[in-house]
Amino acid sequence: MDKKSLTALARQQLKLAGGTSSGRSSQTVYGGHRRSLRQTVIALAAGQKMAEHESPGEATLFILSGKLNLVSGEDSWKGSTGDLLVLPTDRHSVEAIEDVAFLLTVAM
Repeated sequence: MDKKSLTALARQQLKLAGGTSSGRSSQTVYGGHRRSLRQTVIALAAGQKMAEHESPGEATLFILSGKLNLVSGEDSWKGSTGDLLVLPTDRHSVEAIEDVAFLLTVAM
């Protein structure tokens, strides 16, 4: 059994994101090359964006703190603390409305 505090990881990654020129930071919490599931805490400073990119496949985004906007083509979804968003299978981008930390879960 391995236990991690996602709240503490979110705070840590937000602090690191605030100190970088890219305004983002991430840390894999679970998974890797030998696992079929990967979970990563990602933090974005307010106004920062993850540019449009291909979908990683079956994936969800759970917002640990803050607010974001998920955009795919003409569609967009706002999310805030406690929301779970199922990522679209199409190209998409993520923008931080305010400082945000989220748990990205991807089935490999």
